[in-house]
This record gives sequence, C-alpha cells and structure tokens, in this order.
Amino acid sequence: MADRLNITNTMSISVDEIELSAMRAQGAGGQNVNKVSSAIHLRFNITTSTLPARYKRALLNRKDTRITQDGILVIKAQQFRTQEANRRDALERLVKIISEAGYVAPVRRPTKPTRASQRRRMDTKKRRGENKILRGKINVD
Repeated sequence: MADRLNITNTMSISVDEIELSAMRAQGAGGQNVNKVSSAIHLRFNITTSTLPARYKRALLNRKDTRITQDGILVIKAQQFRTQEANRRDALERLVKIISEAGYVAPVRRPTKPTRASQRRRMDTKKRRGENKILRGKINVD
C-alpha cells in the first residue's frame, strides 16, 4: 500500500492518519464467516487530520451517522469475501466522502424574464380568461 492516499489531483492524506482494523463480517456466509476476519473497520479522525480547514468544516457539518461527536468518521466495509477487497472498498468510500465535502456549488445568478416572454404570458392569461368567461351561462332575454 502506498504511503499517501490521493483525494484529488492536488490533495492527498497520509495513510498513517487512517486506522484500519479487521473484524468478522456479519450476516450469512456459513462457517467461513465465523472464522475469517474479512470485514474492515476504518476510522479517520477529521479534527486531527491534515485536511484543509474547509474540508474539515464541511465534513463536521454533515448530517452523517458515520461521523461521531468526536469528529471520527467510521466506515465498515464487509461487502466482499476477502479482506483486501474490503480494505480497498473502505478506502474508496473514504476518498468519495472527502471529495464530496470539497464540492462547492456554483453561485446562481438570478435572471429576469424577457419583455417578449412577459408579453406572451400576459396574452395567454388574457385568452384563457376570455375562454372561461365564454363558458358561463348564456342569458337569452
């Protein structure tokens, strides 16, 4: 395993900041699941990490049950049968969570409707109103 985990093209974190431990997976699987520690429990301390401050803020402000009160992100990977595949899955999920936290939505610039579109809208409303008036009772006196 490399000594750094790439988050983006310009940012990476040290693997020393990530705590990985193997444990037995839950669920069905017969005798194998009872004797092999194939699940991976990943713990990443956001507050003490070397991430930029805006990433830390974004992660800590997330409403995510995987982040504890102490600012530790906990990921449990047990989808695959092998420990190495689950380790890869846990690290990929960590990278995805951190990179999503770095996303900044573009600023929305409000637009005004054009004069022609406003005129079309008013003409349509007028026509619809006239239609509704014609649906009323006809007085023949």
